Amino acid sequence: MRNIFLFIRRYFNFLLFLLLQAFSIYLITHYNKYHHAVGSAMMNEVTGKINNQYSEINEFFLLKKKNKDLHLENERLRNQLRLNFETPDTTNRLVIDSIPFDTLGNHRKWLYQNARVVSNSVSAQNNFIVLARGAAQELMKDEGVVDTNNGVVGIVTDISENFAVVMSLLHKDSRISGILKNDPNGGGSITWDGKEPNYLSFSNVRQSAKAKKGDTVITSGITPTFPYGMMIGTIDEIRADKSTNNFIIKIKTTANFYNLQYVYAIKNFQREEIDRLVEKAKSRNL
Repeated sequence: MRNIFLFIRRYFNFLLFLLLQAFSIYLITHYNKYHHAVGSAMMNEVTGKINNQYSEINEFFLLKKKNKDLHLENERLRNQLRLNFETPDTTNRLVIDSIPFDTLGNHRKWLYQNARVVSNSVSAQNNFIVLARGAAQELMKDEGVVDTNNGVVGIVTDISENFAVVMSLLHKDSRISGILKNDPNGGGSITWDGKEPNYLSFSNVRQSAKAKKGDTVITSGITPTFPYGMMIGTIDEIRADKSTNNFIIKIKTTANFYNLQYVYAIKNFQREEIDRLVEKAKSRNL
C-alpha cells in the first residue's frame, strides 16, 4: 500500500494530466456529433480487433477438442461405408447370424475404432506404437491399424485395460501382404529392412507384373487383418533382380510415422470364424 501512495505522489502531475486528457476527450466526443461519430468508429475498430484476437486465441485452445470431435465424426462416417458390409448369400439357405446389420440388412464385416497415439518410435530396429484405447474400449489383438488417410500403420499385438501396443510397419518382424493397385496380379510381401523410416521393401513381385515408379501399393485383402485397398505406399525405386525373376522394389509409406497423432483400429467381425476354421484345418494335419 505504501508503494502505491509513493507511486501516485511521484507521478501525480503525469497521472493528473492523463485524467484531464481523458476527460477532455470524453467531453469532445460526447457533445460534438462529428467527433462522437469519429470516436465511435475508432472504438468499434479497436474493439473489433481485440475481439478478433480473442477469438483466434480461443480457437487455438479449442483445437484439441475440435480435433477429437472430428475424428469421432470420421469414425462414424467410415463405419457407414458400403465396403464395410457384406450381403450374405441366401440362395441356398436361410442365414441367421449375430453379426450387426445395417439398415439394408447387410452384414457388417469391418468396424473402425478411433484411437489417440500416446507413444511412437521410429529410430529403433523394432518400433512400436502405443494407443490410448484398450480392452475396456473394445479393442482386440490382431486388429489392423491405419492412419487418418487410410495408410497402413501396423497390427495390434498387446492389449491392456485402457491401452494397446501396435507393431509398427517399421519393425523387423512385421510382414503384411500387398498388391499393386493397377495390377492385382502383382502381389508380394511388405517388410522393413531397419534402415530408413517411411520406406519399406516390397518383395516377391514377379517381373511380369506391370510395376513402375509412382505406382500405388495396397493391401490385398487375403488376410483377415486389413480390408482390401488400404494404402501401404507408392513405389519409390524399382529394378530387376538379375538372380531371380522378381523385382527389387522400395516403397515410400503412405503413413507418416514421424507425425502420428490419431489412428483407426479395424475390427473384423468375421475373424473369429475364420480363425476357428484355420485352427481346425491345422489340427487335422497334425
